[in-house]
Amino acid sequence: MATAAQWLEGARPRTLPMAIAPVIIGSAAAYDLGGFSPVRAVLAALIAVLLQVGVNYANDYSDGIRGTDDNRVGPLRLTGSRLASPKQVKYTAFGCFAAAMLAGVALVVLAGTPYLILVGIGCVAAAWGYTGGKNPYGYRGLGDIFVFVFFGLVATLGTTYTQALEINTAAVLGAIGTGLIAMALLMANNVRDIPTDRVAGKRTLAVRLGDGAARISYVMMLALALLLPLFIAGSYPWILLVLLLIPACILPCGLMLTGKKGSSLIPVLKHTGLINLGFSMLYGAGLVLTRLLA
Repeated sequence: MATAAQWLEGARPRTLPMAIAPVIIGSAAAYDLGGFSPVRAVLAALIAVLLQVGVNYANDYSDGIRGTDDNRVGPLRLTGSRLASPKQVKYTAFGCFAAAMLAGVALVVLAGTPYLILVGIGCVAAAWGYTGGKNPYGYRGLGDIFVFVFFGLVATLGTTYTQALEINTAAVLGAIGTGLIAMALLMANNVRDIPTDRVAGKRTLAVRLGDGAARISYVMMLALALLLPLFIAGSYPWILLVLLLIPACILPCGLMLTGKKGSSLIPVLKHTGLINLGFSMLYGAGLVLTRLLA
């Protein structure tokens, strides 16, 4: 039977920066638009975290029952390691999704945007369909698109819209940037798992691209995320703060490009998550400082 600490590890807390980052950017964009709401920002963060944890447990369950995690290198998987039954892990994932939906209902009621409930349902369906069901799209190389759309565009712009009831260019570019970094994190994870995923028939984008091209794509995603803010630097001069992240990108990019494999890539995941959090904080600070000092 899994301990509380193992359940916590199975939730993969190191992935949570990917959930928080778009909320920070979206809330900063709402502030720039004059519509920041602390209560709605907290609800958006709660939804994002619950969905992220739910996705992690859902992947644990689905990959575990398919045997994909039987020889996994990386964070603990409850189902694959037989520490918890598949049913326990699946119900925990569903519990997280249900809690996220409840928080989502509260958010759209406060925002007066009940039609966004459909977006919430789509988020839960996409979260489960990543590795769950009979034809999971994560096994067909489409998981990266899901991460970009839902953990980049939807999470960021949804946060902005439910507070300011509008979006702007700064919100869109921030959404694209954090989405690209989230994609880079997934790419690093899947590069590490290429050998076992091939055996299990899991055709991730990393598997489809091949080891070398997948590693290069990781670097390109981070580079593009840091360059995009330059397009609005004329209107938001403090947005150039994001360039302070360049030194932080050297180590993970170096590990990827030098061909490190297996557990040697685990630090890349940690650093990429922190880069996303740092990007969101610096990007958000750039928006807020520009407005405050205008």
